[in-house]
Amino acid sequence: MPESFYERLRRSVVTSGPLVVGIDPSPAVARAWGVASDASGLRTIARTLLSACGPFAVAIKLQVAFFERLGARGYAALESVLEDARETELLVIADAKRGDIGTSNQGYAEAWLADDSPLAVDALTASPYLGVGALTPLVEQAARAGRGVFVLARTSNPEGDRLQGARMPPGGTVAEDVVSQVRAWNRGSAAGAVGVVVGATVPDTVALADLGGAVLVPGVGAQGGTASDAHQVTASAASHSVVVSVSRALSDLGPDPRRLAAAAQRWRDDLARTLS
Repeated sequence: MPESFYERLRRSVVTSGPLVVGIDPSPAVARAWGVASDASGLRTIARTLLSACGPFAVAIKLQVAFFERLGARGYAALESVLEDARETELLVIADAKRGDIGTSNQGYAEAWLADDSPLAVDALTASPYLGVGALTPLVEQAARAGRGVFVLARTSNPEGDRLQGARMPPGGTVAEDVVSQVRAWNRGSAAGAVGVVVGATVPDTVALADLGGAVLVPGVGAQGGTASDAHQVTASAASHSVVVSVSRALSDLGPDPRRLAAAAQRWRDDLARTLS
């Protein structure tokens, strides 16, 4: 079996810090950067962020939706960016939030987590709200390939609170139940393949002790979360298991590579200090 995604990530955090550079090439970013909101523009934005911010990051997180909206041309641009990213030592996370049932999830697993796929990434975000167990094909493929799945548990958007914060009998929230099921997976044959997403702006925290997997924290920067918030919601997680995504707070400073690099370095240093 290959080394687990969890161990690869923890080792990389030790050497590179916990910053994940979010690459969200939206039409608004394209306008601000003065590039077309087409496949060429997306490649320009992604490659500039990768080149300028990558040296200060442990991973990049690609928001798939902004590529997908362009159809085949967008996916061609995404494949091109993935090829560039694979030439670096950065981990690559596809923020695609896939999640279905049965053979549909097997298809997603082969698309994003199989070694021979042009879309293969180190980790994929997944939604558990058709049932955590329905994600089994993704988890099994990730474990076989030494890749990872980040399961949405407590997300940073306010709309998620009503569902994810709902109480379940005999107690605990939906988010806590998701984390509990992820913990069970990591104690079994999928050890280290499954992590969770916990937003920095959530109104409460979930217990992350003995999770056995990584924690991805969005919501820092433009959504209002800080490094201190990220520390607060992940205080119970294992050392070097937490990575924090910063997207618009970086891309808003583009397209000047020097400004982007300086901001990425500041975020990396602040996060490393705060989370240590």
